Amino acid sequence: MAKQSIFGRVAQLARANVNALIDQAEDPQKMLDQMVRDYTNNIAEAESAVAQTIGNLRMLQEDHQEDVQAAQGWGNKAIAASQRAEEFRAQGDTADADKFNNLAKVAIQRQIDAENEAKSAEPTIASQTEIVEKLKTGLNEMKNKLDELTRKRDELVARSRTVEAQSQVQDAVKSLDFMDPTSEVGRFEEKIRREEARVRGQSELQNSSLDAQFESLEDLGEQTEVEARLAALKAGRSDENDPSQLTTGETTQSGY
Repeated sequence: MAKQSIFGRVAQLARANVNALIDQAEDPQKMLDQMVRDYTNNIAEAESAVAQTIGNLRMLQEDHQEDVQAAQGWGNKAIAASQRAEEFRAQGDTADADKFNNLAKVAIQRQIDAENEAKSAEPTIASQTEIVEKLKTGLNEMKNKLDELTRKRDELVARSRTVEAQSQVQDAVKSLDFMDPTSEVGRFEEKIRREEARVRGQSELQNSSLDAQFESLEDLGEQTEVEARLAALKAGRSDENDPSQLTTGETTQSGY
């Protein structure tokens, strides 16, 4: 019964669908860690039970082999006793002939008993052999399943660490994003841009003021020239209307 129970447990564990168990688990890594421990413990327990079953089978096989050899030995003794009885009978020694005939019968009976023992053990040996082979197969499947679980667990851990590393890298990249206006670098850049704009504004304002001054100077020069010409024009007309200036001119022309 214990052997069947062990075999049933081995078969059940070997048929376990790892992917389905992972999908149903809230924490796949912890679930896989627990399964690896359970499988390891069950394999160790099953190996011990299978080893005991194999040991019992080997004892049955040894006993069977001894019975087979005993049957062969008693058969040889029966033949030898029968031959000896025939020799004594040929010599006319009936008493010794009967004696060895009786020994031959005893040997034959022992041969039959040994053969029966060997024959009765054969079904048990066949059954135990089948169980042992199934248990060995189940153990191999469990070990393969344990390897699969271990690979799944290691893969899951590696993927989890990769995702964590990627997340850290992305966070680091975001913290270095110069175009992010909420970042310290973005605010500093915006401050520099405002300062540059202020300097450009002052420069434009200063240039504008100089241009206005030069324009006023040009306007003043034009007005001065206009006033000068106006004064000259007025001065010329006054000379034409002055009689003394005309007499002087005429006298000058007459004397010439």
